[in-house]
Amino acid sequence: MEKPIHVLHVLGGVGLGGAESRIMDLYRQMDTEKIQFDFLVHASAVKRGFQEMRRADIDVEKRNEKTGTSVRKPQFYDEEIQAMGGHIYVLPKFKVYNYFSYRKAVKAFFAAHNEFQVVQGHMTSTAGIYLPVAKKAGVPVTVAHARNAGVVKGLKGAATKFFRRGLAKKADYCFACSALAGQDVFGGEAMKAGKVKIIHNAIDVGRFTYNEKVRQEVRSQLGISGELVLGHVGRFEYQKNHPYLLDVFAAVCKERPDARLLLLGDGEDRPAMEEKCRRLGVAGQVTFLGNRRDADRFYQAMDFFLLPSFFEGLPGVLVEAQAAGLRCIASDTVTREAKATELVTYMSIQEQAGLWAREILSQADYERRDTAEEMRKAGFDVRTQAEGYCRFYTRGQ
Repeated sequence: MEKPIHVLHVLGGVGLGGAESRIMDLYRQMDTEKIQFDFLVHASAVKRGFQEMRRADIDVEKRNEKTGTSVRKPQFYDEEIQAMGGHIYVLPKFKVYNYFSYRKAVKAFFAAHNEFQVVQGHMTSTAGIYLPVAKKAGVPVTVAHARNAGVVKGLKGAATKFFRRGLAKKADYCFACSALAGQDVFGGEAMKAGKVKIIHNAIDVGRFTYNEKVRQEVRSQLGISGELVLGHVGRFEYQKNHPYLLDVFAAVCKERPDARLLLLGDGEDRPAMEEKCRRLGVAGQVTFLGNRRDADRFYQAMDFFLLPSFFEGLPGVLVEAQAAGLRCIASDTVTREAKATELVTYMSIQEQAGLWAREILSQADYERRDTAEEMRKAGFDVRTQAEGYCRFYTRGQ
């Protein structure tokens, strides 16, 4: 039997993020006897060179985490990846000042591993470093994949822009989840030249399709009956703009005291948002659910989905929300390519939170419906997308 084609995905980590979730959706559709995904991630705990995480390491990591030993902490998708036969390799985090040691670690990794036919770099901040090294080491196909349309403020964002310069010329192929992301990461010249292929983030549509039975089950578990339920799924960090989201919810509560807010996700800003809920007097109406494997069930319980992000590439959560038949309001910085149905309204985050609240309340009375066929026709079903990726991985086209 022929060996499978090995595709290496380069990421910051394999936690419950948008890019990671979309890659895992794709991975589940692969025939792993023909195409196998492996992952190269980054962690502060790796001091020199690189390391491979094995199944047996997970329990060791957990024990070391309890004792305070410096290790890479287990991440959301570790066990699933390893159960499907994928390998997870770890590089030290790039800190700018460690440019030379980081590049040395990348070179050591590709010198030790010559099994990859494709390297797909979703971490575009350093793709200009690791993709040329991979190519020089003999990897037949390299791909830079733009997943976001914007950077964080400050020095970190400036450094990201600096290291992305000329990226379109450093990869064999350039993919982007939206035209906005392609423009931001690869530049106007590459876009005009047709160098960038737009591949929208796709989901398992059937998993999110509206289900009244599941809706009632989840609402019952949460102690909710006829209340108006708003929701959001995303990491607690600057990009997602949770402070504004909470201001909007507080404004909604002035008109609908029965309103509830479900927040799925985790991150370093969560404690600050919990404190803001207390200051706004809505703490008892906001449920912090953390990272969930069953996020699809919670979309069913919601009545409205909010996405006031400062920037996005093509947000998978907005696609998921539409697949669940939810009305949505997204910031006008989010690409229009994410609008697969008439359920999405775009508004500026420069507006007063009360205007968002007014719009939510004006749309609150609507009939939930099955949007699965619309989502598939719009090209957001991962099963169809997987077929295209399989052709690319096997034939490079």
